[in-house]
Order: sequence, then structure tokens, then C-alpha cells
Amino acid sequence: MNYSAGMGKIAGYRKEIAAVREKMRAAQAEIEPQEVQDYVFSSLDGPRKLSELFGGKDDLILIHNMGKKCPACTMWADGFNGVYPHLADRAAFVVSSPDSPEVQREFAKSRGWRFPMVSHEGTTFAADMGYRGEKGGWLPGVSVFRRDGKRILRVSDTRFQPFDDFAGAWHLFDMLPGGTGGWMPKFTY
Repeated sequence: MNYSAGMGKIAGYRKEIAAVREKMRAAQAEIEPQEVQDYVFSSLDGPRKLSELFGGKDDLILIHNMGKKCPACTMWADGFNGVYPHLADRAAFVVSSPDSPEVQREFAKSRGWRFPMVSHEGTTFAADMGYRGEKGGWLPGVSVFRRDGKRILRVSDTRFQPFDDFAGAWHLFDMLPGGTGGWMPKFTY
């Protein structure tokens, strides 16, 4: 297949993906939200309730991060750091991990992260949200919450996995001959 025909075929697939995304947004609008309790997290500023993480926003994007031991979670967080001002303009944004606030601070400083972080260490939050594995480990992903008066509603969530839509590097690697070529994220290169 020549270049022009091949790129035309790929452009068609991209249009199909855009159409599927529109269907996903429509389905999302039909889902009944899940009411959740006002969990209490640890932070460098002391205990923080889930309701306090919204700041002045009605919506909250909360990243379920596995902590500083996970290079893939680090890559996702590095990417969120780059778009954090854009995200924070639309909704509150926070990263939660099982690491203590002091460990989070040091790791965030080493990565240049600007977003707020909280620790769910010692709580049932991650497990209650479905981000605790069967063998006890943590799982990465995102939950989106909406404030409705005094109620907190989870309106959406999804797990992260390699090659997903939440780390742009995968999509650029898809365009390379040989794709990722077996590449996996590391802490340093």
C-alpha cells in the first residue's frame, strides 16, 4: 500500500476512534453517579477530606497512583504535570498514592511535579474505589467526582494500563516503525 493510501486508511481509523469517544461521552451522561463518603487523606498540610480537595470547583479529577515504586505511574504523572494548569482550570486535580506525604513531597520535588498530592495510606479509599488488587497491591487509574450540595458523587472512573489514552508517549510510539520496540517506562534514561 502506498503512503497516501495507507495514511488515508489510518485517518479513517482515527475518525472511527473519535466516533467511539462520542458514544462513550453519551453513555457516560446516562450513568447514575455513585455516592461516596467524605474520606480523610493525609497531606503535608494535615488531614484533608475528599470534599476539601474540590477547592472552588464542582468537579474533581483524582488520580489513583501506585506510588514512587511504579515507573509507569511516574510516566503518567509526568504527563499530567505538563497539562496540570489546563486541567486545573477546568476541574480540581489531585494525585493520591499510598506513599506518606513526606515521601510524596520528596518524590514530587525530584520529578518537578506541581500538582497537589494526598496519601490514602491507612484508609479504605483505594480499595473502596476498586483500586486495590486481589493480592493486596495498588492499581492505577482515575476517578472523577462531582460535588452535589453536601453529597460527593463518583461520576466516572477507569484503570490505567500500558498503551492507554492517558500517556501520550504510547501514541507517538505507535507512529514509529516497530511501535514501542519493547520500550517500557523507567525512572531515568
